[in-house]
Amino acid sequence: MLAAERQALILDEVQRRGAATVSDLAGRFGVSDMTIRRDLDTLVARGELDKVHGGATSKRSPSTDEPGFRTKQLRQQAEKEAIARAAAELVEPGSAVGLSAGTTTWTLARRLREIPRLTVVTNSIRIADELHDDDRTDLDVVLTGGVRTPSDALVGPVAVSSLHQLHLDVVFLGVHGMDAGAGFTTPNLLEADTDRALVAAGRRLVVVADHTKWGTVGISTIAGLAGADVLVTDDGLPADAREALADQVGELILAPTHPMDGHR
Repeated sequence: MLAAERQALILDEVQRRGAATVSDLAGRFGVSDMTIRRDLDTLVARGELDKVHGGATSKRSPSTDEPGFRTKQLRQQAEKEAIARAAAELVEPGSAVGLSAGTTTWTLARRLREIPRLTVVTNSIRIADELHDDDRTDLDVVLTGGVRTPSDALVGPVAVSSLHQLHLDVVFLGVHGMDAGAGFTTPNLLEADTDRALVAAGRRLVVVADHTKWGTVGISTIAGLAGADVLVTDDGLPADAREALADQVGELILAPTHPMDGHR
């Protein structure tokens, strides 16, 4: 495992638990205490964790913090794959589909390549590149213009204007956070405007977000929880979050991270 990948997993582990010791992390990842200490030093230097005696504690992200695409891509990979599998089942051949920018929607885009006769509208350069295929005559990709963000989204007035002219069967929205009070949020104000325009263009809204997004709040709300016709998350979602979300969203789908365990 590369150091960058291990550090991303360590960060997720500490954020999930709130704190972790060096010895626990060393056992979890099968490396030496010294390796873990170096990893923690790197994460602390980046401002992502707080170091304490014998370990580290999580640091709540500011509401405007926006990690880059590569950083987010390393996080919750199994969960994103599970969500993508479940979300792809909601797409009918011949549909007009909207995909917001993000690593979860990018993972979903790879699954959509298997579905015939699609038109995909996105404000993500990464997703447009993933779907580009000179051999496919039944896959049309529409990329909005706009200003590029750290997460490779195209946002702003140009993107919003282009989306106002479109009518989509279903929109898949990736989010920075989901919270009982704040709803589905993003740390980028311009991206929030663009995402709201994308949501408005769709007849059906499907939010795709792994369990670590619960309780995270970005600076701007894209939609309230009740605005989601479907929320596809993973089976790592805590029981209290399941209850809160089931009362708000139209349908809650819990994608199994390990398909052989087989449940939704």
